[in-house]
Amino acid sequence: MTTDTPAGTDSAMTTDTPERTRHAVRGYHEARFRGDATAAAAYLGEPFRFQSPFITSDDRTGHLATLPGFVSIVTGVDLISELYGEAEATLVYDVHTATPAGTQRTAEHFRLDGGVITSITLVFDTAPWQSMREWIEP
Repeated sequence: MTTDTPAGTDSAMTTDTPERTRHAVRGYHEARFRGDATAAAAYLGEPFRFQSPFITSDDRTGHLATLPGFVSIVTGVDLISELYGEAEATLVYDVHTATPAGTQRTAEHFRLDGGVITSITLVFDTAPWQSMREWIEP
């Protein structure tokens, strides 16, 4: 099973299970940090909502529009923890950036329905980003 295939397309995964959740969340995570918005979008459902300390989006198009700018400052990602349930998941990771913020510890909570991600809540300390806030917020 590759992570470039949306969770809902694998006939072996017909019900919500932690494995199906893992497939969708890791597929999205890996595509996002590769900067592949098309592959990332395949794991997102409708309706979709994204919320972070700086950005909120009520659709996947708006959310993915910020991807190129974000990926351009990322120099690496270290996954620390991944927790999967039937319809939710949480990832904790360090994002290494080429900014004064340096390395950012991040928690990301996902809700899924039918094997696709319907909401993402991103949690991180905003203090290191305050000097760059005018370039972050839409």
